[in-house]
Amino acid sequence: MAHFEEKTDEPPTPDVPIPASPTTEPTTDDAQQSPADSMPPRPHWLPDDCNVLADGEYDAIVLGTGLKECIMSGLLSTQGLKVLHLDRYNYYGADCASLNLTNLYSKFQAGDPPTYLGSNRDYNVDLIPKFIMACGNLTKMLLHTKVTRYLEFKSIDGSFVLNGSKVLKVPATPKEALSSSLMGMFEKRRFRSFLIYINEYNQKDPSTFKDKDLTRMTMRELYVSFGLCDATHEFISHAMCLELDNLHLDAPALPTVLKLQTYCTSLETYGKSPYIYPMYGLGGLPEGFSRLCAIHGGTFMLNADVKSVLFDDDGAAWGVKVDVEDMMTGKKELQAAKATMIIGDPSYFPKEKVRTTGQVVRSICFLNHPIPNTNNAESCQIIIPGPQVNRKNDVFVCCLGSQQNVVAKGIYVAIVSTKVETQDPARELVPGLRLLGQILQRFDSVSDCYEPLQDGLTDRCFISSSFDGTSHFESDCDDLLSLYKRVTG
Repeated sequence: MAHFEEKTDEPPTPDVPIPASPTTEPTTDDAQQSPADSMPPRPHWLPDDCNVLADGEYDAIVLGTGLKECIMSGLLSTQGLKVLHLDRYNYYGADCASLNLTNLYSKFQAGDPPTYLGSNRDYNVDLIPKFIMACGNLTKMLLHTKVTRYLEFKSIDGSFVLNGSKVLKVPATPKEALSSSLMGMFEKRRFRSFLIYINEYNQKDPSTFKDKDLTRMTMRELYVSFGLCDATHEFISHAMCLELDNLHLDAPALPTVLKLQTYCTSLETYGKSPYIYPMYGLGGLPEGFSRLCAIHGGTFMLNADVKSVLFDDDGAAWGVKVDVEDMMTGKKELQAAKATMIIGDPSYFPKEKVRTTGQVVRSICFLNHPIPNTNNAESCQIIIPGPQVNRKNDVFVCCLGSQQNVVAKGIYVAIVSTKVETQDPARELVPGLRLLGQILQRFDSVSDCYEPLQDGLTDRCFISSSFDGTSHFESDCDDLLSLYKRVTG
């Protein structure tokens, strides 16, 4: 992975007369002064067993180079804050890194990659793949920070939903609604009327409300008002609004309607689907924000073994202690740095600062064909609504090919994921796995998920939540925005 380091030219020295020295001969005191006497004094905050890490004092220390953490360091540095960014690994991305074939097989202890998969350099497989909504919050952040100048994106070929035993394309325009196999003839017309209403709705224009107060009317009531059946509620909510459960049905409709508008607007942007994906994998996203941070003076250190977050007597975090290897001698020594806030993923903080929110099970699968029943789409998303397979949580399938430069030509990588509900996580992926056809190689993992116990305003620990089991960034963007608001006020 690239390591970006900011280089700046020193400002010219002004033409100020230098007073002549009274003597060129060293005095007795100068001759007796030792090198230690010329060293700066140890900062009062520095622990006795540590030396100073880098510049010592910062406005913010960021732990982990996951996407959320890199976005935070990039945004804070552009606001003039002095940022130190550390990661225990020797690559960017942390748990959402992009791995080549050799590193992927090594991570899962699967031996040597088979030769039929092709060249190692053709692979950039994401451990936590997620599609980006073309007009969603993450895209707005990329455009606002101009990180898009470091990246290229490719649109995803299609978005699908499981209906009964069939994989069907999700309609999101009135024209598509009339030709969709998801609904009968009369339901198609009602769905078309519903989409026209959604497209015309404007929060700031009461004439578009059509006597519907979406701040009071529930989403279920809105569906019923258009005569839509329960099956239509299901695929709109889960495959288009990207709701993760059915709690939203009895909540005010406005938030869900706004999500649906984002989906439809994103679809209109590219036509095939509402999603885009960075070329060479998601690993380019944290690298892009890392570059942004470095350009604005941020300091990065990989292979930094963070031993502990340091707290004062009132329980507020004020710094970190890091085991750093000397590049000359190979020996390690403890070093410490100080900051007014510590930002990072849950793995860097004491267990009493976070709580478990469950587990996510994922399966990375190599295929030699597109996913069946997706019109030979090289890349696609399939959402399996939980109620379709007697589950509370949805099952997500995403597929990528060589067009995104993440696998060799003729190979596809499909990832199936969901939130764990039973004692047999691998079995919970079966509804998604059976859609894939023949699988060449499969790698399974189960990850614990965490969220912070506090908002960080008191203990100065601003902790992100773990990535969820969805195949898109929308809910993770909500967590990122919450983290940013907590940090900046």
